[in-house]
Amino acid sequence: MKRWGEPPVDPLLPPETVLGQADMAVIVCDRYSNVIYCNAFTEKLLGFGGSEYIGRSILSLGIAEEDHDQARDLARHVLKGAVWEGTFCNLRADGSTVYTRAYAVPLRHPSGAVEGIVIFAREALRSNQRDQDRYGLLERIGERLAASLELQQTLRRVADTLVPQFADHCFIDLYGGEKLIRRVSRHGGEWNPPPGTWAEVGETVAYPPGHFCAKALARRDAVVVEDVVAERMTAPSAASKQLGDDLGITSVIAAPLLARGEVLGVMSLALSSISRRPDPHYDGFDRDLVGAIASRVALAIDNAMLFEEERETALAFQKNLLPGDRPPHLDGLEIAWRYEPARPLESHGQGIQTQVGGDWYDVIPLSAGRVGLVIGDVEGRGARAAAVMGQLRAALRAFAQDDKPPADILMKLDEWVRTMVGPGGYGDTADTAERRHPLVSCTYFVYDAWSRILSFANAGHEPPLLLIDGEVIDMEAVGKGAMLGVREPGLGGEILYEEETRELPPGTTLVLYTDGLIERRPKDDGEHYTREQAREMLRESVRRADRKDVEAIANAAFEAVPGDIDDDVAIVVVRTNPVRLQVEQRTFQAEPIMVSEARRMAAETFANWGMLDEQAELACLLVSEVVTNVVLHAANTPAPRRELVLEGALGLDGPAGFDDPWDDKLPELGRPEPPTKDFTLRLRRGERSVWVEVLDKDMRLPRIRSAGETDEGGRGLYLVDQLAARWGSRPTNDGKAVWFEIPLKS
Repeated sequence: MKRWGEPPVDPLLPPETVLGQADMAVIVCDRYSNVIYCNAFTEKLLGFGGSEYIGRSILSLGIAEEDHDQARDLARHVLKGAVWEGTFCNLRADGSTVYTRAYAVPLRHPSGAVEGIVIFAREALRSNQRDQDRYGLLERIGERLAASLELQQTLRRVADTLVPQFADHCFIDLYGGEKLIRRVSRHGGEWNPPPGTWAEVGETVAYPPGHFCAKALARRDAVVVEDVVAERMTAPSAASKQLGDDLGITSVIAAPLLARGEVLGVMSLALSSISRRPDPHYDGFDRDLVGAIASRVALAIDNAMLFEEERETALAFQKNLLPGDRPPHLDGLEIAWRYEPARPLESHGQGIQTQVGGDWYDVIPLSAGRVGLVIGDVEGRGARAAAVMGQLRAALRAFAQDDKPPADILMKLDEWVRTMVGPGGYGDTADTAERRHPLVSCTYFVYDAWSRILSFANAGHEPPLLLIDGEVIDMEAVGKGAMLGVREPGLGGEILYEEETRELPPGTTLVLYTDGLIERRPKDDGEHYTREQAREMLRESVRRADRKDVEAIANAAFEAVPGDIDDDVAIVVVRTNPVRLQVEQRTFQAEPIMVSEARRMAAETFANWGMLDEQAELACLLVSEVVTNVVLHAANTPAPRRELVLEGALGLDGPAGFDDPWDDKLPELGRPEPPTKDFTLRLRRGERSVWVEVLDKDMRLPRIRSAGETDEGGRGLYLVDQLAARWGSRPTNDGKAVWFEIPLKS
């Protein structure tokens, strides 16, 4: 029995008793870094230890290879009598990783000589190496976020970076109006939640007030739940809570997505039993890290949303300024078109752009069933290029109504393009100061389905493909004119555009396209197809689709060259009618008596075509008015003025002698008979309309004039204007043509 004042235990306890109870690893090494002692906690911490490791190198205790140099540095410093402190990464026997904080001191002999090393080690709560690993994760996320401006791709890259490295589950919910909508649901180990438990992508999420995500949104700060089991958390639904319990959710973090002072949504991470981790719990450091990640993610989301808004604006410009989804119904033609904007890609040193460009196309109904076709490309990308495209399309439609030849239309359009100078210039390139108006490539076609004549002029655009009886050729123009706007304002000289004509056989297919279809299409090896390789693939794809409809040919053309498109693409496919359309024409003398003959011919033709009587009578009435107008103006064409000139009457030899015969000196005093004039009446039948054309040699175009109450004439064109569906006039090579349209009724 101990006496009063005596110590309760023996003060001379063996070292093993004390070191065995220490909650840290104690390792003693000799001068050669061989282990001569390690306590019991060493094996618990490092996964290695025990008597079998006595005599082995300290590196055998699982120090990661990347830290071997650091271990040698420790030995050098301590054996010199210094103290060393640092962090090691250790690989345990089970393959897991643990970071340890080591404190090493010299082991001295009573004489003072250094005979070994004593190392005290514990698990590093936040070691420098782990800090670097966490901040390396933040850096990698920043790199991935900078690589894309597409919202969904941005969100997917964030989730792929966090799972499974930092979390087993990742959710990103963004506001859509007043509601939170799940945009990302990513899980480790290819596991997916059963339906009806956790909200799926696209579904609305409603967090109850006590939920950690609701707290994060309310506080505008990251919230961590270190131990889910210890805390009773609310869940959006009973099924959601049950699934979390079944998965063994251990710890969660939620961080609000804040950008420009606005809450965009919330990002939440969770650890569960689907993966094995050394520490399946988050702490305050992880909360701060996720908060930093969320701020970067929010900025990237905000930029992506702004970018998509700009892209949608440009795309809306493009789609609303282009023709509608369905081509118009035109006689003698089958038409299909397709427009595809490119995905947002990095564009050859110009940065990431919207890829919505200035590609444009149009089909313009012209006089008497003729059709104008155009395809072109405005230089540049974005909303400005789309806006210029819209102005070009409107201008060309206006110019086309004059029914002038394609070459004249392009010359007029070129002059108009050269006046398009905005206050800040145009274009996205570095030479903006040198060129302040756009450059435009364009080809304009005019097709007459009854004569099958195609006339066209080219302004620096890709030649279309001509598909005839299974053979595909490039319809090269003899003169490939310069692009519209290539000549600077104020410079002399004119750029001429040559007009060419082709007669298209029945069933011919014409494929018009912009250069985005064949430019910079990537191969699997990272290289790109050349333009000629892409064009040959296009020809082959169109050739295989020869017997299909025009929609299938348009799709075949678009899918001909593999790889993502680097520029927007416009495709127009036109196929001519396999049978000839009905047409009747006859030439008459421009005499009043021929008005009734022209009307009789029209009545007989309309009857043969099966027109209703009321329609035929209306059409014959308008034929009479137009023909009468032509005959009257042809008869009243002013004759050339002639003057009486007496040769020799005032000459140097004096007045003409009376002996000279007058018949030889005087010109013809009577007015000579004017040359006989004629006109041509041409009648065309389409599926839904009948067109009437009257062609004559008079260059003067008719116009409507207001007739007085007592005037006998002046009402013919007014009747045509009121009773016909459309009417107009156009110049021809040797005169003019007046036309009108009468719809057919079944």
